[in-house]
Amino acid sequence: MLAKNWRCREGELDLILANGRLYVFCEVKTRTSTAFGAPVEAVTRDKQRRLRHLAARWLEEDAPARAREIRFDVASVLAGEIEVLEGAF
Repeated sequence: MLAKNWRCREGELDLILANGRLYVFCEVKTRTSTAFGAPVEAVTRDKQRRLRHLAARWLEEDAPARAREIRFDVASVLAGEIEVLEGAF
């Protein structure tokens, strides 16, 4: 893990992970029920756009090396179970 809860003025990235020069930006969404939809549904197009902007800023300011590839994942936590959607957007 490269960073957890990385913050700047524009927002926050939950998790930043690396596998070689693949950087993974993982948004974590937690819900206790599906009354307001599945956790992954909370990552709207606007949220995706913000996360891409934040990732670009992190890559520019804090990345240890130039990325060969980046990926955006969403980790859904529902009733204690974790499901990761790789390449969510």
